[in-house]
Amino acid sequence: MSYLIGEFECKLDTKGRMMIPSGLKKQLPEAESEGLVINRGFKKYLVIYTKTEWNKKLDELNKLNQYETKSIEFIRYFTRGATELTPDATGRINLPQLLLDYAGIKSDVVLTCQLNKIEVWDKTAHRAMIDNEPDDFAGLAEEVMGGNRKGAGNE
Repeated sequence: MSYLIGEFECKLDTKGRMMIPSGLKKQLPEAESEGLVINRGFKKYLVIYTKTEWNKKLDELNKLNQYETKSIEFIRYFTRGATELTPDATGRINLPQLLLDYAGIKSDVVLTCQLNKIEVWDKTAHRAMIDNEPDDFAGLAEEVMGGNRKGAGNE
């Protein structure tokens, strides 16, 4: 899978269904055959993965020591609420009410592509998060990407 790009505003219908925007649908050709998986994010948002990417996450989790309490808890909380999504004939997906409640999503949604996953935000919460951008984004970039870290462009 190539990396996903874009940010899309959507609306949920009264049954919790959302149309996958055409610009995003083009980037997810495997969604119709494999399906997608939606899950909780680490904060109050949801995350959609292709089935292939979700299986990679499960492979990572499977490497954890399942006899250690912290590993057990992490696996439990990370996978809690995970649900397979299959687009219907019109390209809509039905988002589970349990997950919508967790993220505080009512009807206006922002889908934001983050490399190999899609974050699903309540529009108001997304705006608040974006408005909270660090004053020194260049400093954050240097801290995260600078030096000898992966992705820094250093050989």
